[in-house]
Amino acid sequence: MPQGVPTLEQRRAGVGIAYDANLVPSLKRDHADLVQLYGAIGDLARQGDFQQIPQMLNAFKVHLEGHLIAENVRFYNYVESSMQGDAESTALVRSFRREMNAIARGVVDFVKKYQLSAFDQQAREEFMADYQTVYGLLAQRIEREESSLYPLYLPH
Repeated sequence: MPQGVPTLEQRRAGVGIAYDANLVPSLKRDHADLVQLYGAIGDLARQGDFQQIPQMLNAFKVHLEGHLIAENVRFYNYVESSMQGDAESTALVRSFRREMNAIARGVVDFVKKYQLSAFDQQAREEFMADYQTVYGLLAQRIEREESSLYPLYLPH
């Protein structure tokens, strides 16, 4: 193993992940991009234009998954590593991580459900209801991440 390259156990523990002053601003830009794309999907649906929605939902899912990978690997592992010994903060971070994984599964299910070649009236109505539910979860989660979670990312 080359000098300075963390072992698998160290990588899993977040050791060797350096602080990156650009990480939180980058994650916040992802949030803004995700909200904008999700809003555009809703705009099309409200206009009754469902033709592009499956493709746009897939683009949203891919962007969200990329964001979650960066968050998991670069943010959560670093923060958990820097908080070793602080049981309360570590528990908070882990609960955020578990909750986000559940939300991500819900988004993936939502995207899969609406990979339709045509949207009849029932599908359109269900889509709008599901769209609003997912939007509420995402908006609340983004607000909580940016106000409560991201401030925990500090150099150590």
